[in-house]
Amino acid sequence: MDDHPLRGEGRTDGRRPAAASRRRGWERRIVVDATVHHPIESVFPYLTDPLRWHDFAPAVEFRRQIDDGPVRVGTRWMATDRIGPFRAHFIDTLEELDEHRVVWHSSGPWNARVEYACRPSGAETRIRADYRGELGGALRWQVGWLPDWVTHHLILARDFRRLDRLLTRRARAARRWREQHGPASD
Repeated sequence: MDDHPLRGEGRTDGRRPAAASRRRGWERRIVVDATVHHPIESVFPYLTDPLRWHDFAPAVEFRRQIDDGPVRVGTRWMATDRIGPFRAHFIDTLEELDEHRVVWHSSGPWNARVEYACRPSGAETRIRADYRGELGGALRWQVGWLPDWVTHHLILARDFRRLDRLLTRRARAARRWREQHGPASD
């Protein structure tokens, strides 16, 4: 099976898969396989909480939960991402949440489905991030022209390296606290 990440196989919208050599101009599918050198219990909460995304993803400028109550499938967030000098405003919706897998849907102009599937690997976490969508509105000319390797390597994969560094800094700070003060008490 051809598993090229930018072709139209595996559609969930009922349309037939695109021919292997064709892709609609604004459709994008990017798959990032990343390793974060921390246990899944530390990593996964960051992928399920939009309010934490700005800690490791610099494009995330703003998130605020719209729906009242605890987070559940269907919960929505107002969102703003900044791409260079441009801002994109949209709604993020939690579509699916399993033990180590979360699926998000972003409204236009991203028009994207993002799936983070995590699996523990000893003290590390393996993440497969699958981004699929069709750029809309002004994003077409703002980022649609970027080569896929730029989107993959320079933007999306870097976010996981930032998450790894963030968790490393926090683990070191916690270790220093324990060394100086002993275990924290409730």
